[in-house]
Formats: sequence, C-alpha cells, structure tokens
Amino acid sequence: MECNEAARLLEPYLDGELDRDAVRALETHVDGCAECQAALGNLGRVRHALRAEAPRYAAPASLRERIRRDAARAAYVPGPRRMPAWSRLAAACFGAFIAGAAVMHFAGGPGAGAGDQAARDLFASHWRALAATSPVDVVSSDRHTVRPWFAGKVAQSPRVTDFADQGFPLVGGRVDYVGTARVPVLVYRHDKHLIDVFVLPSAAPAGASARRDGYSLIWGSLDGQRAAIVSDLDAGELARFESVLTASK
Repeated sequence: MECNEAARLLEPYLDGELDRDAVRALETHVDGCAECQAALGNLGRVRHALRAEAPRYAAPASLRERIRRDAARAAYVPGPRRMPAWSRLAAACFGAFIAGAAVMHFAGGPGAGAGDQAARDLFASHWRALAATSPVDVVSSDRHTVRPWFAGKVAQSPRVTDFADQGFPLVGGRVDYVGTARVPVLVYRHDKHLIDVFVLPSAAPAGASARRDGYSLIWGSLDGQRAAIVSDLDAGELARFESVLTASK
C-alpha cells in the first residue's frame, strides 16, 4: 500500500467503515511508515478535540418555525415555486445543524470525552471483525500458540487462558486499534456468540459500560491489565464471563 492510498483510508478506518482486509492492509502499512503513524495520531487528536472542545449552538425555535411555515406553504401551492433566498439559506443551515446533532449523538453526545471515544472505537473494532472473513488473525484454542503469536506485534503479550471448561472456549487472537493504540484482542466463544477481550495499556481511557445495537461493552481486568469486553451475549452470561476472566490466574 502506498502512502497516498493510506491517507485516503485513515478517516474511514477511524470511523469503522473499512472491511477487515482493508484494515489489515492499512495497519500493515502504518506499522512500517512513521509518516502515516503521525498522520493517524494527528487525526485522532483532532477528532477528539472537535468532540470535546468545539462550540455547539442550538437552532432557535423561531428559525425552525419559520422554515416549517415556508415549507408548508410551498407544499400546497400548485406549480413550481422557488423558496426565497433567505429560506434556502436557513434550510441549509438547519440541515447542517441536524446533521451535526446526529454526528454528536452517535459519537457519544455533547461533551463526549475520551472514554466515550474509546467505547465507540471498541464497538467499531468488534463489528469490523464480525464482518470479516475471520474474526481472528491466529486461530487456535491453544494458549501456547496464541500468546507467542503476539510477540513483536504489540508492546506486551497478554496472558492467554482457555475457559472451555466454563463454557467459553478460546477461538484465537488478533491485533486491532483502539484510537491510535495497537492492542491485542483475545477472542472467545459462547454457543454462537463471539466475545472480544481488548487488553488495553494502563493509560487507556475507560468509561462506563455501554450498549449499542444489541451489543454490550463492559470493563474488567486480565492479569492486572485493564480489559474491555464486547459481545452480544445477554447481560448475565457476559457478567459471568467477566468474573471468569478477572479471577483467572
């Protein structure tokens, strides 16, 4: 992959819009390109600053009512009719306002902080993996195969345990990004449900548990490291998995 192609993919990557193959190709390039690493980091910081610090303004009720009245009049007048220039401008502004509100809603709402962005990244990473040909880069239920595979790919290989006896067999592992941090992900299965365990660096922001589109994010720990757990398991089974993970030695 060339740098110019990578540059076009950075924003879709952070938005979780790339398929798994494109993600792997981009991550492989970024790992070996200091310029693209810096670009990804800068883009992540800009996005966070916009969410956390950009001023937000509510459209006045009078403007919304004025647009509604003008639209209603245009709808009931026979034949072609052009909206006044001020109405076209107001409609464009109102549309931009609505679009901005929608973006803020899905990004975590006004005042969304680092924890909210981390949750968004974690859900996006889980969904990308589900949409890929395989949700793992190394397929194995053998912890002695999975842990060495992470060596050289992340700063610290996580402790890997198979919980098949408790109903959560190890599927394998992969490397993914949360923001600009490259993190190991352990993948488990319960019946037909996949469970992603993101083993995060100590400085990674954490937030409250979250639920989106039938998927849940809860927080736990693995061998003293913070872990984010994402799955579509029901709340009781997901809590049981978190207890098994946290208590493992």
